[in-house]
This record gives sequence, C-alpha cells and structure tokens, in this order.
Amino acid sequence: MEQATKRGLAKSVTTMNTANKLTIARVILIPVFLVLLYIGFEGSNYAAMAVFIFASLTDIADGYIARTRGQITDFGKFLDPLADKILVFAAMLWFVEQGLMPAWAVLIVVMREFMVTGLRLVAVGSKIVIPAAISGKIKTAVTMTCLTVMFLPLRSWMVYTCVAAITITTVISGVDYFVRNRDIMKMGK
Repeated sequence: MEQATKRGLAKSVTTMNTANKLTIARVILIPVFLVLLYIGFEGSNYAAMAVFIFASLTDIADGYIARTRGQITDFGKFLDPLADKILVFAAMLWFVEQGLMPAWAVLIVVMREFMVTGLRLVAVGSKIVIPAAISGKIKTAVTMTCLTVMFLPLRSWMVYTCVAAITITTVISGVDYFVRNRDIMKMGK
C-alpha cells in the first residue's frame, strides 16, 4: 500500500513539468483576464488584451515543449484543451455582453467543441486517438487572433469580419473532423 502511494506521488510530481506549468499558468490567467475586464479602469481593455495574448502564447509554448521535450502527460492531455476552451469562451462571453459578438456565433463554437469532444470519446472507447487536424489548428489561430483584434476599437464591419472568420473556420473544422473520422461514427453504433 505504501509503495503504491509513493508511486502515485512520484507520478503526480513528474506531471508538473514545464509544459504542464504553462498550462496551469494559463488557467490562473483566466480569472486575471476577467477581473481586468470587469474592474474597468482606463486602459483595462488593453491590459486584458495583453493577458489574453500572453495566455494564448502559453498554449503554443506548452504544446511545443510537450512534443519536443517528451513532456506529454495525461494531466496535460486533459487540462490543456480545457484551459484553451475556457479562455476562448471567457473572451467570447465578454464580447457577447458588450454587444460585439452574437450569442449564436458562440453557440456554434460551443456546439463544435462538444461534438468533437464527443467524437473523441467514441474513438477512445475503440482505443483510437484522433490527432489534432490542421483545420483545428487553423481554427484556433484564427479564433485567438480575431478575439485579440476585437479588443481594439474597431469599425463595426471589422468586428463582423472577425466574427465571420471565427464562425466559418469553426464550422469548417468541425465538418473536417467528422468527415475524416466518419468510420469512428460507424463504430459507435
């Protein structure tokens, strides 16, 4: 029993590698981001934008470090995508509250995330791992870039362009995941 506890403790300590620390930092930055938006001092939008950019960059960095240094862990596989989604949804919900983003666009993003996550769960049940597709990476890059740009004082057509870009890349990415993995859907029957 004591040996199993020591092994469990050793395993949890090894999960706190550089990549996972960056992911945890991103999770911690989410409430900081929101507090900056809601306290509303002069320039708070720009401070929040800076935190959003930094948090988004930790996503790139932790993925790169995890792959190149062999720091991929179950903890990271779980928390990294969750942290990304919470950061993106926090920004989107703020923009909905500010009247800059329609709720239906956020719903499309949420639906895509749930559907792809569901597809991955079906795949895991069949011992299949669905790797990230290039369309998903493009969607993430477009979403993070457009959300960052939306913190700037923009003309309304530029905001609409950002919302359209996020929505279109989200739909394309979702369709791509299901087309590429249609065999998995048949397995789940």
